[in-house]
Amino acid sequence: MSETLLSFVADELDTPVSAPIAAAAREVTQRLGGIAVLFYGSVLRTGDLDGVLDFYVLTPKVTGWGLRAWATRTLWPDVSFHEISVGARVIRAKVAAMPLDTFCRAVEGRTVDTTIWTRFAQPAALIWAVDPLVRTRVVRAVAYAAATAARFAAVLGPQHGQPAAFWLALFRQTYSAELRVEAPGRERQILAFVPDRFDRLLPLAWQGAGIGHQRRGDDYAPMVAERDMRATLAAWWLRQRLGKWLNVARLVKAAFTFEGAGRYGLWKLQRHTGVDLPLTRWRERHPILAAPGVMWRVWQTRAS
Repeated sequence: MSETLLSFVADELDTPVSAPIAAAAREVTQRLGGIAVLFYGSVLRTGDLDGVLDFYVLTPKVTGWGLRAWATRTLWPDVSFHEISVGARVIRAKVAAMPLDTFCRAVEGRTVDTTIWTRFAQPAALIWAVDPLVRTRVVRAVAYAAATAARFAAVLGPQHGQPAAFWLALFRQTYSAELRVEAPGRERQILAFVPDRFDRLLPLAWQGAGIGHQRRGDDYAPMVAERDMRATLAAWWLRQRLGKWLNVARLVKAAFTFEGAGRYGLWKLQRHTGVDLPLTRWRERHPILAAPGVMWRVWQTRAS
């Protein structure tokens, strides 16, 4: 891992956030017993507190041997929805949580998962860490996420081209492997928000991954040995084959463990349809079973 990449990532993770966002982050971290919290996603870009904030809470090692502990170890992350009162405002957040040790393995590409290193090759802010050692581990992990993403981009992208061409190729391929439903052009929107950032990151991340490159003007050509090329393509083939099944398993898990799913679903319905339905005990405890009745009520309300 290169010091230049670590410095780049550390500076970016120090991105300041507004006081309400910082307060919400600390609250959800406390609720989940976290030791660090990362902030990412659309609200990081826009600052719009009317949207849903995205947090990643990193936790200590999982203890116990029950079904829930097993699922946390193998089908991470755990997902929950939170509403946090900050002054006169209610802030809503979708929170993913996983052990820091697992996060550190995932960003290095040591599992078939692609979601973690793809996500954290994009901008994020480290809002809080319990101590300097944890902060250092998180910074290093996010740097590894960028290096892992760049390593795959070097073989999935063109033989040579501008940095954007490599990132676009990577995001298209990972969206396809992850069973994600994204609007056409989503990968271009990610780059368009901070294009200079991705341009600067790519050569630093290649360096962090031990990949050399040649540059002519704005054109870059990664220098990947044939043996490394074959190994990386084989690793990608495996992720393509298993990625969708992994995410199907995660969706099944989330259907039964997504805390706050009822509140989140009703809020999304109200936001997108204008229909405001009450959160009953049944809808809160059994969101999947309640879903047909909720949709029927929405249809009736909009038809009347």
